[in-house]
Amino acid sequence: MGPVERISYEVDGAIRRIGLNRADKRNAFDLTMLRELSEAFTRYDDDDAARCAVLFAHGDHFTGGLDLAEVGPHVKAGGTLFPEGRVDPLGIVGRRVKKPVIMTAQGWCLTIGVELALAADIRLAAEGTRFSQLEVGRGIFPFGGATLRMPALTGWGNAMMVLLTGDVFDA
Repeated sequence: MGPVERISYEVDGAIRRIGLNRADKRNAFDLTMLRELSEAFTRYDDDDAARCAVLFAHGDHFTGGLDLAEVGPHVKAGGTLFPEGRVDPLGIVGRRVKKPVIMTAQGWCLTIGVELALAADIRLAAEGTRFSQLEVGRGIFPFGGATLRMPALTGWGNAMMVLLTGDVFDA
């Protein structure tokens, strides 16, 4: 039996369900998970029968953020997060998804989870979901688009309060 895929992909009529599937690690994104998410978004975008994707997470939490022990050194060395020619789920570099994405969150939704929410067309959160863009507390820069999208969606003051403090907020 091979390793469990970190991203699940389900077909339900014209809907594609893309699931974060690393619940034992609070769905923390390592390089494999980032690549698999890009592949799933590309598969959805290339599927003529698909009309909408729902991005969700298996387990109690949407994501604990990036697996910094693995992703940090890769980014510092100038490595790319998503395969060339594939969809960038954050919509920052390269190919972007052309179809609607709905994101649902529960539990903790940290860092890249917030950035995926900001990149989605529609965002839904279960009662009690907690969000944080906590990079500032670690002295690192949020590179997934939050610094651009959050002010546009929430207003300058609200965005700065979250981005400059790393405070936890709810839906």
